[in-house]
Amino acid sequence: MTALRRTVAFVLMATMLLVILPPGAAHASPAVQYTNPIAARRADPHVFRHTDGYYYFTATVPEYDRIVLRRATTIQGLATAPETVIWRRHTSGEMGAHIWAPEIHFINGKWYVYFAAGRADDVWRIRMYVLENAAANPLTGTWIERGRITTPWDTFSLDATTFVAGGVRYLLWAQQEPGIATNSNLYIARMGANPWTITGSVTRLTVPTLAWETRGYKVAEGPAVLQRNGRLFLTYSASATDANYCVGLLTASASADPLQAASWTKSQNPVFAGNAATSQYGPGHNSFTVSEDGQSDLIVYHDRNYRDISGDPLNDPNRRTRVQKVYWRADGTPDFGIPVADGVTPVRLMSYDVAGSAVRHWDFRARLENNVTPLADSQFRLVTGLSGTGTVSLESTNFPGYYLRHRNHEGWVHQRDGSALFDADASFTRRTGLAGSGTVSFESINFPGYYLRHRAGTVWVERDDGTTTFRNSASFILE
Repeated sequence: MTALRRTVAFVLMATMLLVILPPGAAHASPAVQYTNPIAARRADPHVFRHTDGYYYFTATVPEYDRIVLRRATTIQGLATAPETVIWRRHTSGEMGAHIWAPEIHFINGKWYVYFAAGRADDVWRIRMYVLENAAANPLTGTWIERGRITTPWDTFSLDATTFVAGGVRYLLWAQQEPGIATNSNLYIARMGANPWTITGSVTRLTVPTLAWETRGYKVAEGPAVLQRNGRLFLTYSASATDANYCVGLLTASASADPLQAASWTKSQNPVFAGNAATSQYGPGHNSFTVSEDGQSDLIVYHDRNYRDISGDPLNDPNRRTRVQKVYWRADGTPDFGIPVADGVTPVRLMSYDVAGSAVRHWDFRARLENNVTPLADSQFRLVTGLSGTGTVSLESTNFPGYYLRHRNHEGWVHQRDGSALFDADASFTRRTGLAGSGTVSFESINFPGYYLRHRAGTVWVERDDGTTTFRNSASFILE
């Protein structure tokens, strides 16, 4: 091929790509929607997606007497998947009480479950233990007790988890260290010759000292690691296990030594906390997994849908397993938003023609902006339209009962007032995007031919004039 023909071919290919790829496609990962809660009375949830196409789910049961496991090919399928008891507590001695926070991992061709347990004769003597199963399907086969994970101190310890960074496997856990007046701190060590031993030095990563880490109890527990964008993000849970429970964050460079405490930076505020507007209280003890298409990170956690608890929170059985999408800021850090309301999880309306911009509300006016803070201002639940079947309405995430509607052709987020006019103003027909496949457009119910679109940084409902400019501005990518 001559140089000229190569140049012409390259230009033609580039032109085709410009036609095929929508302007906003690069910045938006596809929407994922689930219906919460995933499981009632299941706390400390851990979901592991295996290469066999299944999600494996285990969690603490309120009786604290057994370890359960279920699997499904989808996250939502876990809600109705049959549950198998894979192990029961001992009737005496070690592992006889308080069976807490199981996690399932696949390491070197075998399944392992990490969990915490007390003694039958001393229920608060909590230590960490490991089970092993060599079967391809961990719902079958035999679970072998590999015993206790030994750490430098014979003290209260729990919430073991493991991750690999730089080709090295590490163990993370929470423990009460002699000489430090806290309930638990976070520790890390290199994994030893097998997945139930550690080797080398142990590093204390964080001690709960901040106000939000010490409400009720001085707690740092439930570590989980998410690796993205050249960094390690380590979430952990803090404070008492009631409405005060919340999630903190440590961050390290992926190229740093995770065994050096100085490699980690603690966020000074919780990154995920209860929210009265959505009726979600005490979110925490999370794990991470990925969506079915592999394109979205998900946070799996427990909380309650009421604030006040009578007596010891550990005796309240109603922590539920929930899941929602993790979003990523322009600087590469995660944004967990708020625990969304029960029911279908929300989406964001990302602009087709202004990369990285989302529809959000500000002083209740609908706008188009980059890097929206708080995230929930740009999240909407797509629900059955207020005008009835065949329509959709967009309900605010952080103002439940408020809907995106038009008034004088301007886009607003207002509280539903029960009138037929409001319901019509807030109802749309969801269409294939005016800009083409992969996008969506929303046509007004009471102004046919008028569409939700952005113009000059704000959102309007205006008539389709047939121009490319209008059609691009009236098309969105659901994220």
